[in-house]
Amino acid sequence: MELVFASNNQHKVDEVQAMIGSNIILKSLNDIGCLDEIPETGDTFAENAGQKSRYVYERYHIDCFADDSGLEIDALGGEPGVNSAHYSGSRDFEDNMSLVLERLSGKTDRKARFKTVISMIKGGKEHLFEGSIEGNITLQRSGSKGFGYDPIFVPEGYDISFAEMSPEEKNRISHRAKAMQKLISFLNSEYS
Repeated sequence: MELVFASNNQHKVDEVQAMIGSNIILKSLNDIGCLDEIPETGDTFAENAGQKSRYVYERYHIDCFADDSGLEIDALGGEPGVNSAHYSGSRDFEDNMSLVLERLSGKTDRKARFKTVISMIKGGKEHLFEGSIEGNITLQRSGSKGFGYDPIFVPEGYDISFAEMSPEEKNRISHRAKAMQKLISFLNSEYS
């Protein structure tokens, strides 16, 4: 079975394909010829994920899912939140991480969480799946794997950052993995 993942972030597509396994073949936006800049103007992860999945479903008439994820830091009032991808004003994660570390400078409360919301449109009906993981922001970057804020996030119960974990280890515990497990259970019940 083929399913569209409304993303052109190849890291995310590969990460999710590894979680889903080989029974479902993921297609990216590029794979279906969607080169549009899909709006993400919502105030929540669920709104943004829903905008993306509905956009693809309404234009291409195929079942699809989209996610929106971000980092919420308690001491920053939940920032960067839905603005995680362009927190510094650009989509450069080095700049975004630098801004987070700068704004947390001198703060002892470094509690944070990654959140993901997946919006699946199947037959025109939306289904939402959520996942989150608690952790802390480090004092400096550590590790070279993963993407985004992975080098500055240490999940609760661990002493290494997401960027120091193997993809397999991260995919077992991450916010996206938790949301994806809910989506996979749904897909298995719907398509088996």
